[in-house]
Amino acid sequence: MDQSSLLWGLLFGSIGMGYIVYGRRQRALTPFLAGLGLVAFPYFVDGTLAMLVVGVALMALPRFVKV
Repeated sequence: MDQSSLLWGLLFGSIGMGYIVYGRRQRALTPFLAGLGLVAFPYFVDGTLAMLVVGVALMALPRFVKV
């Protein structure tokens, strides 16, 4: 694990926490689940490019999927 992976993981984890708080307060399932995914996925994805792709996809998910 290199420095860029740690920093991207921190960034996506912070954004994920914001999604979790927003999802809980608005009682919206999609942002809440996307936030959980953003917090958890850096532990499982190795590589900076893969981390960026998965992170951006999870951040865009609540915009396009309404549950």
